[in-house]
Amino acid sequence: MLKARGPRGRGHSLERESGALTPFVMLICVALIAVLALVVDGGRALSARETALSEAEQAARVGAAQLSVSSLHEGLTTFQVVSATAAAEQYMAAAGHPGSAAVIGTCVVATVRTYGLATPLLALVGIDDLPVSASAAAAVVVG
Repeated sequence: MLKARGPRGRGHSLERESGALTPFVMLICVALIAVLALVVDGGRALSARETALSEAEQAARVGAAQLSVSSLHEGLTTFQVVSATAAAEQYMAAAGHPGSAAVIGTCVVATVRTYGLATPLLALVGIDDLPVSASAAAAVVVG
């Protein structure tokens, strides 16, 4: 057994100090994995939110395109409202994230329904998915 001399010259065993860094290294590894999970899954969540917002914006534009300027002057008919909301909802369904649409005045508001984005790394700490949704409006400009 190896003996080392301490500050006062007394010998002590190196065996007592073996593995002293192991808890520290394990704590640092866990912290790094947690940060990696936040970066990767958080980035995926931001990307999914931007995609949902883009889909909602495009759906609102598609719905607004169904409304004619002349009908806005005369007043919307039920058929035009149904046509605009149906076009927006079909666009969202075709894009992969169903949602709902409504005509409010001269605006079409499209909302992508909330869906869960799987989080493979955050699932290690108990967060299995993150909610993603978006809403956007497009107005028909009467001029």
